[in-house]
Amino acid sequence: MIERFLQALHRREHALVMGVLNATPDSFSDGGRHADPDAAAAAGRAMIDAGAAIVDVGGESTRPGAAAVPAEEELRRVVPVFDRIGGVPASVDTRRAEVARAALDRGAIVVNDVSAGADPAMFPLVAARGAGIVLLHMRGEPATMQEEPRYDDVVGEVEAFLLGRAREAERSGVRRDRILLDPGFGFGKTLAHNVALFDALPRIAAHGFPVAVGVSRKRFLGAITGRPVDRRGDATTAACAIAAYRGAALLRVHEVGGAIDAARIAAAFGRTMLEER
Repeated sequence: MIERFLQALHRREHALVMGVLNATPDSFSDGGRHADPDAAAAAGRAMIDAGAAIVDVGGESTRPGAAAVPAEEELRRVVPVFDRIGGVPASVDTRRAEVARAALDRGAIVVNDVSAGADPAMFPLVAARGAGIVLLHMRGEPATMQEEPRYDDVVGEVEAFLLGRAREAERSGVRRDRILLDPGFGFGKTLAHNVALFDALPRIAAHGFPVAVGVSRKRFLGAITGRPVDRRGDATTAACAIAAYRGAALLRVHEVGGAIDAARIAAAFGRTMLEER
């Protein structure tokens, strides 16, 4: 299953879509919706049926201000979902190698790590299992990351961090074609920082690693549109179209259909521009 996903990712006709499946009570926009493992598994299958390439299962909220949960609780939330979602391409959204191992044992093919391998056991685990990994840039911890984030050069600093973590992953045995980079929109960034990183997506993508973008319903979209979290679907779709047009390979979203349309439109416009040149 991992080979099929990687082939689609690297030879894509348009950006792929990752569906968000939070098995948490406190995620910022869908906390509690998928607390029942059977309902969560059904929701994940529905995302695949709607066109998602992969479903991202998480058991710890990383919204701004969120406190860390014990590993035992994170496992209690995600393991039953993986036990029921067999046959569906799935990733696990975790910072802990212990949780990643449990998910990989149950069929996960990718680890989506917002700490970019801070757990020293993470990269060796991913390498040994032949899994993919998403390396995300986050300034600080979820509990404090939005408390006046500052950068001298947000693009340069995020780029250097991600490339450094990718090199470390490769040194640990993770195959280069299984590494994705995520600039971490909303993870310790102001609106201006997020906009600058959107502008820099072609620069980040030029290093050859597929770029993942997660902007679904996020606070900075609310700052731009004035919409509450439950009315940011259109803004998410618009942002996905821009991200895909500027080189994103994977779009992480709550609502799959709009992101797929955005990816297809961005690809069509991109091909047209190349043909006209």
